[in-house]
Amino acid sequence: MFLHEVFTPELIKVDLEAEDKEEAFEELVDHFCQVEKTNVREEILAALREREAKMSTGIHKGIAIPHGKTNAVENVRGVLGVSRKGIDYDALDGEPVYLLFMILAPQKDSEKHLRILKRMAELLEDPQFYTDLQAQKDAAGAYGVIRKYEDMFVALD
Repeated sequence: MFLHEVFTPELIKVDLEAEDKEEAFEELVDHFCQVEKTNVREEILAALREREAKMSTGIHKGIAIPHGKTNAVENVRGVLGVSRKGIDYDALDGEPVYLLFMILAPQKDSEKHLRILKRMAELLEDPQFYTDLQAQKDAAGAYGVIRKYEDMFVALD
């Protein structure tokens, strides 16, 4: 499974308004529910909060990967959020986050969930990926960056 299949253009939200982690969760989940035309908001929020209670998913400079398993989704899905002003996230480094990759997976699909997290970690090793994503003004541009870096990474495999 590829990131461009999880973070489709309609599931990318540029210019997040959230100021803290909880607001970011709500904004990303609301966007997901609106795009997917579903009413599973509380189930998704519960899954994200449950995972976050174990340890902050603000794991990389300026980047958070909130994720959770829930049967509110049938397949691995995600929302990419881009914040211009930064979000107080209680990240491991204490710094604000600017890119949030929310990943949702069904309870039964641990393997795909882990593969997506691994792919994210691999791409985030390239600091230019972060810089290029942060510079995008719209969802189409952000999606193009994901495709570009993922294609380059696949070509190296």
